[in-house]
Amino acid sequence: MEHTIPNLDPQLKILSKRCFDSGQIDPALYDQHGVKRGLREPNGKGVLTGLTEISDVNGTKWVDGKKVSIEGELFYQGYNVHDLVKGFNNRCFGFEETIYLLLFGELPNMQQFSEFVQILSAFRVLPDKFTRDVIMKAPTADMMNTLQRSVLTLFSYDDRPDDLSTENVLRQSLQLIAQFPLISLYGYQAYRHYYLDKSLIIRRPKMQLSTAENMLRLLHSDGEYTELEAKVLDVALVLHAEHGGGNNSTFTTHVVSSTGTDTYSAISASLGSLRGPRHGGANIKVHQMFADLKQHVQNWDDEAQVKDYLAKLLNKQAFDKSGLIYGMGHAVYTLSDPRAVILKQFARELSEEKGLTREFALYERVERLATEMISQNKNLPKAVCANVDFYSGFVYTMLGLPQELFTPIFAIARIPGWCAHRMEEIVNAGKIIRPAYQYVGTHRDYVRLSKRD
Repeated sequence: MEHTIPNLDPQLKILSKRCFDSGQIDPALYDQHGVKRGLREPNGKGVLTGLTEISDVNGTKWVDGKKVSIEGELFYQGYNVHDLVKGFNNRCFGFEETIYLLLFGELPNMQQFSEFVQILSAFRVLPDKFTRDVIMKAPTADMMNTLQRSVLTLFSYDDRPDDLSTENVLRQSLQLIAQFPLISLYGYQAYRHYYLDKSLIIRRPKMQLSTAENMLRLLHSDGEYTELEAKVLDVALVLHAEHGGGNNSTFTTHVVSSTGTDTYSAISASLGSLRGPRHGGANIKVHQMFADLKQHVQNWDDEAQVKDYLAKLLNKQAFDKSGLIYGMGHAVYTLSDPRAVILKQFARELSEEKGLTREFALYERVERLATEMISQNKNLPKAVCANVDFYSGFVYTMLGLPQELFTPIFAIARIPGWCAHRMEEIVNAGKIIRPAYQYVGTHRDYVRLSKRD
């Protein structure tokens, strides 16, 4: 006999209010107990919870005993990301070189790099019938859900899923790094087919191509892409590959790995963190904000009209009425985000190839005006700059990448960083990460159910 669930909405509404009222904590108690809410100092800087050699993120430096803002710096294993991108010299394998650097701490020589690319290429395949049985049979519009489900399911296809030896964790890491693009793009093709009634196009990757080249080939209906498109996507992957151990998803990797759990559980937890709109979904908000701007600003070239729209954003009168100009501001960077600076250069070049220079000029205009207006409106003691999310959505759109793949692309780029941090956590055999929470409730005597009002 089939069980029918009654309409529980009225009861759930009452219970949800009780849950909300019970869960509220007086904000003043955080200061009273010296709690660093969000693991942040009062100035916004993260509380130190560990040590790492993988990357360094700088927005300030000490000068004559005072901390001053500087142009943002990002280092991978000691190398400035500006120098890395410049050193790749327009090759499309910069991301693969970055993966090697993050995992092994050194840049490879020619032989090491050639062998490493062959290993990644060999791992660029999913288990037999995995695409059909796992990805195609449960399509969804949320590719992060597809990624997370697939990663957990891959546990069942691994002969040694719980083996925490360095060799095995490295093997699992390289496999997942190589498989992430396939899972994401096949998941998107399944969504297009089953939900949008589009033709189902599933191509196998070509072993001689880079990650960026294969992604464009698998996504574009004709399988074609320009040399500049591949280079720009490669640079975007490099810039998103790592950003210190304190960002939410990477810290999640450390926390979960410290329990001694398996690689699939750890990476799945990181994906769950990245999926949040405050983290990996931020570039979607920027993309949507600009779409709204184009609807409400009649003349993009009229600075007064653009400024009026931005004022409405800050005054919670436009878009999602959050009071935010998305893509502006960063917890560490103040004068500039080095990732945004580099990506902006390639966005300009790509906009020229695509005939979208007027739209690029709009992004530049908003960046300049927003920098001034946010500082004035919020009376901030430090400067505000565009972060990497500001230009990334625009770049992805020019590359023909749909909004559904914006956050998965972040995951495809960031998994090498997650794996490097997971390896660092395991190799150093640290204690389980267990921060403390201060109890601020009251102690009460139990009253039997029959005696309660």
